[in-house]
Amino acid sequence: MNKIIVSTALAVLVFSGSAFAQRTPSPPNAMVYIGYPNDGQVVAAGKPFRVWFGLRNMGVAPKGVNFPNTGHHHLLIDTDLPPMDQEIPNDRQHLHFGAGETETTLELPPGKHTLQLLMGDYRHVPHDPPVYSKKITIIAK
Repeated sequence: MNKIIVSTALAVLVFSGSAFAQRTPSPPNAMVYIGYPNDGQVVAAGKPFRVWFGLRNMGVAPKGVNFPNTGHHHLLIDTDLPPMDQEIPNDRQHLHFGAGETETTLELPPGKHTLQLLMGDYRHVPHDPPVYSKKITIIAK
């Protein structure tokens, strides 16, 4: 009897966790893009440069604010898109802008780098369908 109760409790915890959380719908025609820098642009290595985020047909809201047709930006640096049914990682390659920021300043070491934006809902989970930008490549010299 105890094994059944433990198994049932474990199943409830697993299926109610964020890995299986219902995803927030994205508005029709939502589009996010990197307004600056441009694809192929050269930036100064080790020096701050501005990155600004563009968004159409969707609003920006801070993390924790569950308002329809909104989300907040996540900037992916030198990485691919994460799983779309889980919380977006928060590390040096997945920068969260949960206060609703629409631009940032970056410093990158010399070399070729990729940047991509991914919108996340109030829980940092990508929308359904996901709203992400084209991946751009920049060169830090």
